[in-house]
Amino acid sequence: MLTKLSFVRLERLVSNMGNFTKKLRNLGLRKNRVRAKVTGTAERPRLSVTISNKHVSAQLIDDVAARTIVAATTVGTKQAGTITEQAVLIGTDIAKKAKKAKINTVVFDRNGRQYAGRLSALADAARKEGLEF
Repeated sequence: MLTKLSFVRLERLVSNMGNFTKKLRNLGLRKNRVRAKVTGTAERPRLSVTISNKHVSAQLIDDVAARTIVAATTVGTKQAGTITEQAVLIGTDIAKKAKKAKINTVVFDRNGRQYAGRLSALADAARKEGLEF
């Protein structure tokens, strides 16, 4: 939680930052705000999605036991198509792996990203495979 003193320090830093650094700081703030409210359990793990310029990865995480239950990623594979198409493939893959692990419901963690485009494509693909969130 930000106190007034730390907020003043952040404001002072922001005045000296470039646009890219401001975007990273804002992403970090959004990510922390979401993570303060979203936690995963063994019955309902957290579906954490990370999308970069080249790769898409998703994990089902049990925050109580601090372990990853299931993971799917495009790193190390030769996926063809756009990042959105790769996100759809990862969404179906993570949902199939979750069904094998007998997990039906999850909590969606968007990691501070806006729920649109690639992120929503991944979520819709996971829902079509039967994952509920």
